[in-house]
This record gives sequence, structure tokens and C-alpha cells, in this order.
Amino acid sequence: VQLQASGGGLVQSGGSLTLSCAASGFTWDNYAISWFRQPPGKEREFVATITWAGEIAHYADSVKGRFTISRDDAKHTVYLQMNSLKPEDTAVYYCAAKGGWYSLNGDDYDYWGQGTQVTVSS
Repeated sequence: VQLQASGGGLVQSGGSLTLSCAASGFTWDNYAISWFRQPPGKEREFVATITWAGEIAHYADSVKGRFTISRDDAKHTVYLQMNSLKPEDTAVYYCAAKGGWYSLNGDDYDYWGQGTQVTVSS
């Protein structure tokens, strides 16, 4: 099982980035995929999730209206389009997979990617 997160980088405040999470080694159709992040010196927090059928997407209040999660089932990849980035979005971003319905609690997830650093300068 592998979740490969990519797309992080350094961007100025107000800029955009798109993160990708490529999955392999498990039954893709049965899993919700979520993004979490861990800001420096803080605990991990939920960012966004999308159900296995892509029917439902849910966002943390802090990113709602600025971030968009989507999935390409043919490529087994989930994307996180991040617009209007703020310095407080600086964090290591992780994608995670959970069988069945999504959860806002990272402890409920089965598989994790390695993380990708996003740094937003002011």
C-alpha cells in the first residue's frame, strides 16, 4: 500500500498550489481520501475529505471556499487545489485513506502518505 503526496512548495500569500495524492495497493473504490496538515509546533488537523464515489466533499472551516478536493478514479489520485493561500496554511500536508465512510479523526485512517511541505510567505 502506498500513498504518494506531492505538489508542495513555497508560495507567496494569496498564491495557489495543487497537491496530489497517488494511491496504489488497495481497493481504491472503497476508500475515502482525506487531507490533513500539521503546522509547525502544532497538532495534526483535518483539512478536507472526499468520499469514495466523490459524492461528498467536506472541508475544515479554515479552508472552506479556498480549497477544493477532487479525485480522479481512473488515475487513483486525489487532488487538493489550494487558492488564496495564507501564512497560516503553512504546514506539512498528508493524505490518508480510510475504508468506508470518511472521518475527521486522523486516528481512524488506515493508510498515510509521507507528507509534502507547504510554506506560504507573507
